Amino acid sequence: MANKENDGALGMNARICRRDFLNSTLLASGSVLLGSLSPLKLLGQQQPDGSPTWGGYTGVGDYANANGNTEEVMLAAHAMRDGAFDSPSSPATETGEVLDLVVVGGGISGLASALYFKDQAREGQTCLVLENHPVFGGQARRNEFVVDGQRLIAPQGSNWFWVPNSTQLVRDFYGRVGVHPEEFKYQEWGGPLPAMPLSRTSYHFARNLPSPPNFGFYFGPKFGQQPGTWLVDPWRNLDKLPLSAGMRSDFARYLQAVVDYHGGRSKPVSEEEMRRYDTLTAEDVLAERHGISREFIRLFVAPHSAAATGAGPDAVSGSRYEIYGSGDEITRHSFPGGNTGFTRHIVKTLLPDAIPGPSSLEAVCRNRINFAALDRPGSQVRIRVGSTVVRVEHEGEPGKAPLVRLLYTRGGKAYRLRARAVVMAGGGWITKHVVRDLPATLREAYNQFNYSASIVANVAVRNWRFLHRLGLSGGRWFDGFGFWTEVRTIARFGSDSPTIGPDSPTVLSFIVPFFYPGAPLAEQCSRGRAELLSTPFREFERKVREQMTGMFAASGFDAKRDIAGIILNRWGHHFIVPQPGFIFGKGGNPAPPDVLRRAPFGRIAFANTDLSADSGHDRAIIEGHRAVSQLLPLI
Repeated sequence: MANKENDGALGMNARICRRDFLNSTLLASGSVLLGSLSPLKLLGQQQPDGSPTWGGYTGVGDYANANGNTEEVMLAAHAMRDGAFDSPSSPATETGEVLDLVVVGGGISGLASALYFKDQAREGQTCLVLENHPVFGGQARRNEFVVDGQRLIAPQGSNWFWVPNSTQLVRDFYGRVGVHPEEFKYQEWGGPLPAMPLSRTSYHFARNLPSPPNFGFYFGPKFGQQPGTWLVDPWRNLDKLPLSAGMRSDFARYLQAVVDYHGGRSKPVSEEEMRRYDTLTAEDVLAERHGISREFIRLFVAPHSAAATGAGPDAVSGSRYEIYGSGDEITRHSFPGGNTGFTRHIVKTLLPDAIPGPSSLEAVCRNRINFAALDRPGSQVRIRVGSTVVRVEHEGEPGKAPLVRLLYTRGGKAYRLRARAVVMAGGGWITKHVVRDLPATLREAYNQFNYSASIVANVAVRNWRFLHRLGLSGGRWFDGFGFWTEVRTIARFGSDSPTIGPDSPTVLSFIVPFFYPGAPLAEQCSRGRAELLSTPFREFERKVREQMTGMFAASGFDAKRDIAGIILNRWGHHFIVPQPGFIFGKGGNPAPPDVLRRAPFGRIAFANTDLSADSGHDRAIIEGHRAVSQLLPLI
């Protein structure tokens, strides 16, 4: 039970920027896990100021009402779950539209699909993107604050990209939408000398080793440290870790594996060996290859793994084991709002009037969306936001049907339209329910997909002197709420200031995956969603404030004074988690994603990062291209 007597000192009742956002597709499917605290009861709760748990501060700018899922999305999903749209003749207004292509989902996969269609379509062919949120983007959306007169932007989820990228297809796509990485220039150091190197992402220094000297580890009561203590530059001070000799040895062995990996001295892995790894867990492979203990893996590697793949190495396929290193062979970049930048550039390319001004990085980032231009009659490609698709099926036998019928809800009303082809670009957790005539083989493949929950809590602070006084710009910890945070240097085209220093306001992102080492994967995923939904915003806010106070009060942090705003982004299906056998298949059967990727189902193709068993934005682009290529011959 939280200690509520300290709420005043923590600033729990201070007037700041607050917002509770729920991934409500989860609410539709997971309420049975919540017992007496159903989603509707959670929504009905109120904050001390009278505002509902669902409501509160939503930030500023284009994403002010689009953090997580909206109440309308949740209600439509509940209605679908409860059978409101089970009948093919469900009452709906016929729009009269017959599109050549309808894309269900306006994230990176969906928007990339629409752009690939536009580039290859014949004159007069049309495309409509149906997006259930108030703004396009999927998990590539952003939060915006105004703190002491400065506009601050932070990612809600999808965060960074790298150069050179995985394929020429992706590199060509960047050029097509006007994203030229060489134009990214970042805030320069504006604080006292010596300058601190700063990360360009929310977790670069945390995940990639060895971290720079201005990164630290915090050890609290769990490790016999009362009060807790920071170890600055831990990778060069492993002998000072308050751990057993065996654990310190594991840290050293793991660091050496990183150095060897990026120095090209690691033993290469053949495809045959990778297939064998897919029969094991990543924890098995890490222990086998590097001789590190499972205790170390679950303490140190598991949070990294969960933040990247949704679960710890104990549950993830061994073919996805990873040594987190410096990655010197790539250059990391991040838009101010994470990969929101890609979705905005795609939309600008599809519909130039949708974001006023030139196609420059600054204009596309900072200018407001012209929502009226998204769904303008006569446009070859249109984007209809706030439209939740609840039913998709062929008009007749899938192999012979000339059209696909779609039912969607918008503004509390149901609408029906038709298409010659459909790309299902949403996650598999909902796609398998929406496509009503999905054959058993595809449904069974989707049933093998597991999705984990996580939180991205964006905390706007008026300054970060409390970190700088410790000689840090970021750090990680091993107990409590979250695992790490770090100060970002922002690409200048999205910042109000060309410099950054400890006196600058900034946003600290807490990435909090939900995982439970040792439990079966499906149980880990369901438990995480239950915890995510059954915990009111106020409890998560208290956890943030208590965590920061415990770690930084000694260096001058005052939660009531220094926290300017909190936005909580709940993602119930944040990551696809590839369990053993998911990548290459098992028992002689094809891998579940391959079953869905190899050909369209009638006039319906599937596109989402989960089909690559990888949440990377590049996979979203690749899957969108594949799906459209499969459907074009049918249109």
